[in-house]
Amino acid sequence: MKFSTKELYGLRAMAELARYYGEGPVSLAEVSRAEGLSLSYMEQVIPPLRRAGLVESRRGAYGGYSLTRLPAEITVGDVIRAVEGSIVQVPCQTDHVETMCLRAGICPTSNVWAEVRKTLVETLDSMTLADLVRRAALVSDCSLLMGETRA
Repeated sequence: MKFSTKELYGLRAMAELARYYGEGPVSLAEVSRAEGLSLSYMEQVIPPLRRAGLVESRRGAYGGYSLTRLPAEITVGDVIRAVEGSIVQVPCQTDHVETMCLRAGICPTSNVWAEVRKTLVETLDSMTLADLVRRAALVSDCSLLMGETRA
């Protein structure tokens, strides 16, 4: 199983927006710089998040992007679904006839993939952007206490 670059970058961008929630819009340039991501790629990742109603934009000198809901109300699963349409593309676990496995229903391994998908969806839907920000702050605080510096 592999997550796409779009999913990874979308989640990182959303975590960065969550970090600044309530402080006003954040420019994509700031998000790109903070996360070490390409601005041009970020410009491709944000539109599906906006269409899904997870972010909103404001134009102008003090414009940028902000979350539409509290970080505790947006799950990692919400972000993944917004950028890719669904979580985990496993052919034997799809309802789409054009991508369905020819051995669906008779394959002895289909139960494994159903369980993996179920567990992954439950995990991604149980973690919020607030959780990500909180965990990142803990890691950062621990690093500072141990005398480590950020490169």
